[in-house]
Amino acid sequence: MDFTLSDQQQAFVDMAADFAAEELAPFALDWDQTKHFPVDTLKKAGSLGLGAICVADDVGGSGLGRLDTALIIEALATGCPTVAAYISIHNMCATMIDRYGTPEQRETHLPALATMDALASYCLTEPGCGSDAAALKTRAVRDGDAYVLTGQKQFISGAGASALYLVMARTGEDGPKGISAFLVPGDAKGLTFGANEKKMGWNAQPTRAVMMDGVRVPAENRLGAEGDGFRIAMSGLDGGRLNIAAASLGGAQFAFDKAVAYMKDRKAFGKPIAEFQALQFELADMATDLESARTFLWRAATALDDKAPNATTLCAMAKRLVTDRCFDVANRALQLHGGYGYLAEYGIEKIVRDLRVHQILEGTNEIMRVIVARSVIGA
Repeated sequence: MDFTLSDQQQAFVDMAADFAAEELAPFALDWDQTKHFPVDTLKKAGSLGLGAICVADDVGGSGLGRLDTALIIEALATGCPTVAAYISIHNMCATMIDRYGTPEQRETHLPALATMDALASYCLTEPGCGSDAAALKTRAVRDGDAYVLTGQKQFISGAGASALYLVMARTGEDGPKGISAFLVPGDAKGLTFGANEKKMGWNAQPTRAVMMDGVRVPAENRLGAEGDGFRIAMSGLDGGRLNIAAASLGGAQFAFDKAVAYMKDRKAFGKPIAEFQALQFELADMATDLESARTFLWRAATALDDKAPNATTLCAMAKRLVTDRCFDVANRALQLHGGYGYLAEYGIEKIVRDLRVHQILEGTNEIMRVIVARSVIGA
């Protein structure tokens, strides 16, 4: 494999890194403290082609691949992992519509999603079923030329601000085969939202419950055929898991770089602490963890681009490995700052808080182990 980025890839990585440095990093701490969702900044990202990275260009998408997307999300996360992660979720919705939508659905929704003039939310998790997503209870009952949706989704990023909700609901039997996917407009009658959750991190994007009380949507708002919803949802998660891993990588890289700079400047016992061999070994291990995580992420993203038979397994492996290692790197970077790392103004404790949830969402890392184990034993 050639691990050298092409000129095109390097160009959009540089573009995303510049955007992160100019439009995200200077404001990330304030957004975190005030729980501000930077919608105007997201529109700026959309104007650069970051709202529909994997979507075909006939509806305004950038037409790039999964590896390209991972590179971009990593670069964005060096400015703010929370905003980068929301961009990942929005892109997951756009990509699913591009892949499974009718020509009319693609033309109706994707141009505005591509520019991020309209935002999207992914609605799978429910209060009583997180990891066991196939047990979801939200129902969609056919009524003539429409479906009527009733139920509640939990932990939905962007809820209340999004214009479009990609909702998984039960149209048939228990289990995964009875689930269908629907595109629900944000202004639909009967659609309401819970309070913005008080969270450990990820404060620069809202997380709310999405409640549907007899929400009526036209039958043409169904994405794919009846019963295909669970398969559609899981296919979206392969790319989502890579992107959350990439967001962890960018955040951990930021924390690592801050730690290196701090250690060169901070003096103890008459010399910079970067000159103490024990701390140099710590940096060496952190740098190795980052590089090994990045290499495996690229491997998994390439497999998904190539539609390799083991792509889902590799995506699960990458999500587990990268988010675990990168949280550890960020936590060690905080430790290397000593007491200053615990202060908000240095920005390291925010990274630790933001990256912690990456080990939970898009499938917990325990579920990633289940997916990998099943592939190993052929279950």
